[in-house]
Amino acid sequence: MRKIIVITLFTFTTSGLKAQQIIDKVVAVVGDKAILKSEIESQKLQATQQGVKVDDNTGCLIMEEIMFQSLLLHQAEIDSIEVTEEMVTAELEQRIQYFASQMPGGVDDLEKFYDKSIEEIKEEFFTQIEDRMKSQQMQEEITAEVSVSPKDVRSFFNSFPNDSIPLINSKIAVAQITIEPEVTAGEKLSIKNKLTTIREQIINGELTFAVAAEYKSEDPGSKKNQGDFGWVTRGDFVPEFDAVAFRIPIGEVSQVFESPFGYHILVINERRGEQYSGAHILLQFKVSDTQMSKSKNTLNQIVNDINNGDITWEQAVVKYSDDANSKGSRGLIYNQSTGSIYWDMKEIDPQLFKGIDDLKEGEISVPIYYETMNGNAYRIVKLMKRTEPHKANLSDDYQMIQNFALSKKKAKETESWVNRKLNDIYIRIDTDYQQCGFNYSWIQKQ
Repeated sequence: MRKIIVITLFTFTTSGLKAQQIIDKVVAVVGDKAILKSEIESQKLQATQQGVKVDDNTGCLIMEEIMFQSLLLHQAEIDSIEVTEEMVTAELEQRIQYFASQMPGGVDDLEKFYDKSIEEIKEEFFTQIEDRMKSQQMQEEITAEVSVSPKDVRSFFNSFPNDSIPLINSKIAVAQITIEPEVTAGEKLSIKNKLTTIREQIINGELTFAVAAEYKSEDPGSKKNQGDFGWVTRGDFVPEFDAVAFRIPIGEVSQVFESPFGYHILVINERRGEQYSGAHILLQFKVSDTQMSKSKNTLNQIVNDINNGDITWEQAVVKYSDDANSKGSRGLIYNQSTGSIYWDMKEIDPQLFKGIDDLKEGEISVPIYYETMNGNAYRIVKLMKRTEPHKANLSDDYQMIQNFALSKKKAKETESWVNRKLNDIYIRIDTDYQQCGFNYSWIQKQ
């Protein structure tokens, strides 16, 4: 049951597994590492719960992945690969926070589910996370020297039959100038006074912190949990928040304080080293209609000035844009998932799509309303490049093809490494799984 819990917490969701009964047995051994039938069956169950189609081959796929991870860990231990306690702790914290956030009651529900305290859960799973991190590091070392030359990329692309070359959707590259409306001192004071009143009601016993958070807080991530944000580590929140969290006495409601998101009051339930748990109430800054209109008018004037040749786009980005992430790159918005400036049209936010759909390359949009992490804002967007739907080619899609070629070469190197290592390690696979069509030559080692 221990291994079922490990996979549940760190790979899939937790719903419904406590009642699951699985007759267990060892179905494979890799070196000195046994693989249980329960590990495979629990992952199949959770794949089904997530809407993944499970068929007769699913168990084979899961089995091979577990065997592969076991082999990596075996070699990592031989090579004395280490990960620091700090690295494991940070990864463990991140995963626990994620799974707690998926439960209605947050950390409390997670503790109830496993019938353990958070500290006991961390102790239970520390070694599991450490092993996975070692395996990941081992896999990275296997392919660390793998690279592809332009010749390799061309050969990879030319290996595809013409009718198998993939179709590429239209892609765009866009740049932006954003102006976030200023919150006036009077507007800030009004919000601060409102939260001060809420705090006084809590202190005087007229209102509980939990009820106030549920009905008054404007933080969507914690208000559903009555303001409880669970366990966090210093640095997870903005410095202003951490500073108060480590200063106020346990159980006392803080004074009203300001962060980039608005005004907060905070209560800390517990602190352990660099970690703390608690709850807060946030009232966000409100931008007046006057300030929003002022921002929109400024952007309209910027567009006119650029079109009249009074200022260049690049100069306007530096002078006016409030977006620190794009200000240093001519306003270009990078696709974080690919590292490229190009976005598939299907990935574009609907509001942005509407604003640029009719633009030609080099044209600038009218001001477009959008929501930022800190509130509401306007931006103008310049369409830098638009590609038409087309068959992939080396001229327009080199980076994408290069990534595919590199991935294939790394996979081949990994396969070669696995098959070499199988000559030096004990492998046993249960007869129920010997008919699986594995990618690696595990069966030859029977």
